Amino acid sequence: GVMEHIEEAGVHSGDSACCLPPHSLSAGVEAELRRQTELLARALDVVGLMNVQFAIQRDVVYVLEVNPRASRTVPYVSKATGLQLAKIAARCMVGVGLGQQGVGGVIRPPYFSVKEAVFPFAKFPGVDTILGPEMKSTGEVMGVGASFGEAFVKSQLAAGVKLPRGGRAFISVRDGEKAGAVQVARDLVQLGFSILATRGTAAVLSKHDVPVTPVNKVAEGRPHVVDMIKNNEISLIINTVEEKRGAINDSRSIRTSGLQARVTMYTTIWGAEAAAEGIRNLGELVVYPIQALHEQLH
Repeated sequence: GVMEHIEEAGVHSGDSACCLPPHSLSAGVEAELRRQTELLARALDVVGLMNVQFAIQRDVVYVLEVNPRASRTVPYVSKATGLQLAKIAARCMVGVGLGQQGVGGVIRPPYFSVKEAVFPFAKFPGVDTILGPEMKSTGEVMGVGASFGEAFVKSQLAAGVKLPRGGRAFISVRDGEKAGAVQVARDLVQLGFSILATRGTAAVLSKHDVPVTPVNKVAEGRPHVVDMIKNNEISLIINTVEEKRGAINDSRSIRTSGLQARVTMYTTIWGAEAAAEGIRNLGELVVYPIQALHEQLH
């Protein structure tokens, strides 16, 4: 199974949401991932399970790590594809080949399965919700849908995240992601949200004709964004920061206040893009028996 992470490289794979099949990779890139994985498996003489992590930049594939073992996403891939991978791999390891087991070919489901991490943030007041290389999640859930947006919103609901249908969305992102924030803001405006932003982000949004209201950072004096969060005036927070201690500390109060007020929050631009797509699909959720989905595959 090829799983596409929603968060960027640098966020621990256990904390990143991911989608099977990939929702944005080209067929060429996906084929290259499969080709490299097979070459690695044969070179390492792996019989059984193996997991590989790749990074992709401008369609160039980089290998991050190769583990000749199972990973905790094996149950997720098994449920998404209808194949009992642990059982199949164990039989291979004792000499029962794939052909003897009737397993062969690539299974690419006609539906999307999104794995989402579950975080214990609400149980630890004052903890920073920003994601990075240190794993913070304590579990995971899965949502299935005919579209990526439907599957993503189900995964959020299962993880206890309530996507808002409207209200005020606060956006403050690091310089390298301001272009991405423009599209997210446009999507949210189309969905009925009004946009608030810190001055730097607001300037970029205004330049691209996105209606936005600038708000103060805490250091700029009251009334500021944390006051608005505490007063329940904000329904969605999108906050990304530079990977510098000073920048992280400057915006920490936004994230901790949002957590305390139970405001839905995303700390990567990719997560925010997926959330906008999920909100667009809030009214179109269908319950699928997993057995009926697997019948489409086998």
